[in-house]
Amino acid sequence: MTQPVVDLESLGRVHFIGIGGVGMSAVARIMVARGVTVSGSDAKDLPVMRDLESAGARIAVGYAASNVGDAQTVVAGSAIRADNPELEAARAAGLPVLHRSEALATTMGQDRVVTVAGTHGKSTTTSMIAVLLKEAGLDPSFAIGANVPSLGVNAANGTSDIFVAEADESDGSFLNYRPLLAVVTNVEADHLDYYGTAEAVFASFDKFAALLPTDGALFACADDDGARALAERTRAAGSTRVLTYGTADDADIHLHDDGPGAVWLSVAGERHRLELQVPGRHNALNAAAAVGVAVELGVAPEAAVAALGKFTGASRRFEFKGQGRGVRVYDDYAHHPTEVRAALSAARSVAGDSKVHVLFQPHLFSRTREFAQEFAEALSEADTALVLDIYPAREDPIPGVTSTLITERLRTGRLVAGGQEALDAVLAAAGDGDVVLTVGAGDVTAYGPRIVELLGG
Repeated sequence: MTQPVVDLESLGRVHFIGIGGVGMSAVARIMVARGVTVSGSDAKDLPVMRDLESAGARIAVGYAASNVGDAQTVVAGSAIRADNPELEAARAAGLPVLHRSEALATTMGQDRVVTVAGTHGKSTTTSMIAVLLKEAGLDPSFAIGANVPSLGVNAANGTSDIFVAEADESDGSFLNYRPLLAVVTNVEADHLDYYGTAEAVFASFDKFAALLPTDGALFACADDDGARALAERTRAAGSTRVLTYGTADDADIHLHDDGPGAVWLSVAGERHRLELQVPGRHNALNAAAAVGVAVELGVAPEAAVAALGKFTGASRRFEFKGQGRGVRVYDDYAHHPTEVRAALSAARSVAGDSKVHVLFQPHLFSRTREFAQEFAEALSEADTALVLDIYPAREDPIPGVTSTLITERLRTGRLVAGGQEALDAVLAAAGDGDVVLTVGAGDVTAYGPRIVELLGG
């Protein structure tokens, strides 16, 4: 990755290739609000593109070299292929081509930046921080990799000098930011298609923590082995302050889990009851991180805890889709075994004594190959596990790698074809009081509304 341009004005007119993506649209939205002339294109006509057009961006549907127009800088999404005609035109014209993270880093300017990194929980924790600060009257700018119902958008240009952003480690691009405060929710081996080894993943987080200034702070989850190890290494380096959060006895921001509906948080020497609208222990941990950041930015602890009660979740993060015949349907973006386990834990807490049925779509051939056993173990937490074919996303097929690598290891569950077969299987399994969970980073999300419809919801 190259170093981001410091001066936003130096970008001139900016064209976004793939502007409809949730991450790309977030950067474009803030650039428009900060006075940049923005144009963009995408293969499909998505609702967010109409929003951007209304805000002043020039939007085109479909890719063509002419869309680049008079742009002086081009931003290309990570899903854009090298032979995209607009990308080829930009390179032929000698225009600077920025990664989304580089464009976002430039947009941040001289703001006090809060970044949230980690293998899991980034979007939810970033959303919590943004909602909390907004409720507390600080009105931050924010850029999140998911739409947030309680905010109404995935990005906004705030009136304060605080900028909250999700920092994606999947391709190393989180090293382009210069945060004042950083949260690391967890560190696990993932995205090995990019990093190659687990050691390379851990090393990248060390570099991320090293970006923090001496007057900044790292907030690391004490309950996660990878994040705890990162905290210890960063503390030993002495380059920035380190604060831990979690249920561990030595956590600086201590979460007291006293059972369902009774979660308390000790921060800045005070103990407060934490009442969340989102279920799951992982969300209580995310909330602890959000409160810690808010207190660091000057929010009173009691105000921070109270503000989190307004958080209703992020899109595709255990998102309630509806119900029918007494069956509740949720959708979750989980695409790593740890995330799947957390989503199923949340579903189990909601279901109580009833059953949990999961429709899971593996994401990427490489991830399926690396974590087939772990996925099977996580999915076995459900009463019924139905597994779809792999969603390839950016990858070409790998010989011998299919969803059967997971299903052959399941204690209870099976492979189902997409479409009506999957719907029939879910409907046959689910009974009154049960919870259905659609899980994965691909198009499995489309099944939730259809299931609700067929249930008569």
